[in-house]
Amino acid sequence: MQNNAPALADITDQIQQARASSSLLRIRGGGSKDFFGSALQGDTLDTRALQGIVSYEPSELVVTLHAGTPLAELEAALREKKQCLPFEPPHFGQSPATVGGMVAAGLGGPSRASVGATRDYVLGARFINGRGEHLTFGGQVMKNVAGYDVSRLLAGSWGTLGVITEVSLKVLSFAPSEATLVCTLAQAPALELLHRWGGQPLPLNASCWLNDTADGGETLFVRLRGAVAAVQAALPRMCADVAAIGGKADVMDNAQAGPGWAAARDQRLPFFTAPPDADSCLWRLSVAQTTPALDLPYATFIEWHGGQRWLWAPATAASQLHALAQRSGGHATLFRRPAGAQADAPAGGQVFTPLDAAQERIQSALQHQFDPDGVFNTRRIQAGA
Repeated sequence: MQNNAPALADITDQIQQARASSSLLRIRGGGSKDFFGSALQGDTLDTRALQGIVSYEPSELVVTLHAGTPLAELEAALREKKQCLPFEPPHFGQSPATVGGMVAAGLGGPSRASVGATRDYVLGARFINGRGEHLTFGGQVMKNVAGYDVSRLLAGSWGTLGVITEVSLKVLSFAPSEATLVCTLAQAPALELLHRWGGQPLPLNASCWLNDTADGGETLFVRLRGAVAAVQAALPRMCADVAAIGGKADVMDNAQAGPGWAAARDQRLPFFTAPPDADSCLWRLSVAQTTPALDLPYATFIEWHGGQRWLWAPATAASQLHALAQRSGGHATLFRRPAGAQADAPAGGQVFTPLDAAQERIQSALQHQFDPDGVFNTRRIQAGA
């Protein structure tokens, strides 16, 4: 394993120098998520020198590793032991995602709604705060009640609380059985059927709905994972449910389905790579799973059994989308801008749904506790940016 002491010293020195000069730092691993949020400001603090797996105990379902380790390297090590990160973290693009970036972003893939979020698999973490202090929270066991759960707080913080240097993660073994159903259904009946299935003892793992006019029209994909008997018993029952509402369901070959789900995870499907026009932005709406089909004139891709909806809409639709998401119990985020658009100028609206007064106060207080001098680029996730 690589000696990371010099890299840690360099990171601490860079933080102390930024603090002394009242300058900003932008924490960056592989850069696979540079597109997200408001403008990235300040000097780059590169974490990629923090390399290597510290320990991996397959029988204990726990791995500890340094934050700059490529995510692909971790997944390869887990695959050798027939284990995985169940929440399927996205890689995005050509830049190699890192483990620290995975935790800092807190993003999950197609199975997120069924298996839990990134934070649910973080057992412990070490990070350097805005004072240059190297802190440790959590541990390397699943039953851990020592101190505040700051390690999970880091998931989704986008580098605004500190530099993650090491993380311990819970992993799981591959499911014994997997199958993907392909159903020809319009959006409204597809959502209704997903809601009904969600209340039944079915091994639902992931779902997505899209209207692919070039290949197949309106289609619902549902992935099942679990015990062999559970998956095999669910398939005919679910096919019958689809047929009962006038649709058609077929079982997809796993060799074909696997790459498709990976492409959905990394936003490599045509829906994500071919926006309807040059001015469209990719919006992410997080809503209650029971939210019905939204009356919007925009191309839509639905995941998480109805809980995550992707739209191609102009930046000027921000107020409409924020309000609609809030009425549906969630929030809207301008996830990707058109190529060449200014990251700090989303014409016509905000990147994030505004926080209420209580949420704003809590977020500001947390950031001040960990970074009192404002060293890290907190503007990246500000609602008003």
